[in-house]
Amino acid sequence: MKRFLAALTLVCAAAAAQAAELTSLEIIAPAGPGGGYDQLARAAQSTLMEERLATSIVVSNRPGAGGTLGLAEFVNKNKAGVNLIATGIGMVGSIVTSKSPVRMDQTRPLALMTGEYLTIVVAKNSPIKNMADFAEAYKKNPATLSLGGFAAGGSDHLLYGSVVQSFNGDISKMNYVVMGAGGEMLAQVMGGNISTGAGGYNEFAGQIKSGTLRAIGIAAPARLPGIDVPTMKEQGFDVDLVNWRGFLAPAGISDTDRVRLDKALGEMVKSERWQKLLADRGWVDLYMPSDTFADFLANEDRKVTGTLKSLKLID
Repeated sequence: MKRFLAALTLVCAAAAAQAAELTSLEIIAPAGPGGGYDQLARAAQSTLMEERLATSIVVSNRPGAGGTLGLAEFVNKNKAGVNLIATGIGMVGSIVTSKSPVRMDQTRPLALMTGEYLTIVVAKNSPIKNMADFAEAYKKNPATLSLGGFAAGGSDHLLYGSVVQSFNGDISKMNYVVMGAGGEMLAQVMGGNISTGAGGYNEFAGQIKSGTLRAIGIAAPARLPGIDVPTMKEQGFDVDLVNWRGFLAPAGISDTDRVRLDKALGEMVKSERWQKLLADRGWVDLYMPSDTFADFLANEDRKVTGTLKSLKLID
């Protein structure tokens, strides 16, 4: 009987290992804990393991320079293999504005994953109650408004620029303050050290629900289910901006490893667990596998560069 049980245990262990598409995997989150890249990396980590699509995943935070420091480390240390780094529209903009020597074409685009509509938040006692108040304060004296965001040229910078452009404000006078995502920005807004913060709704959801922060507008085309925040459009500001995020793999990844990653992520996004997570966090399902994500990225690079030029954030 003991021999039978031991054999059964070995068979089950072998079956579990065989079922997992991935064994050991590191996901780099090129930002601090709590930020959007970190949230995506850890959501994928937990779901892949809970769905038994991977046996061991480590998430490592590498913040700095709008994600370009993490990207540089990833490119230099991962010439091949199955490790991943989270990316997004913010990294595209940061690469352009910082004239980064490391670019996304030094990686292999692996998957577009999610989208999150951006929001602007203020402290609960802020005199800015809505988008109209924001525009009025900006027109009076832009220098008095410190606009906190993650990375120069990133998604938050694009958001503020688009908002100011929507009411014909002077973009050249925008007082944009670069800071870390997640906890750092939360502390600065709640402490009254900056006028506003910007980012994905889920980065501020807990504080918005508790009343310590107030969201004055979300850059979605229409109201989002379960999110009691007015859109910028309904307040008369024609701004619609989704912060997409995805994963990059090493440039030298083998076709076999790329197929394994594609299969694992493709199965994960179809799971009930992942779909519930998207709904709970207000994320949009934008999943796109590696064979189409590369074209998407090339188009986004052209589009973001054009937007940054129109906003006079680059020459």
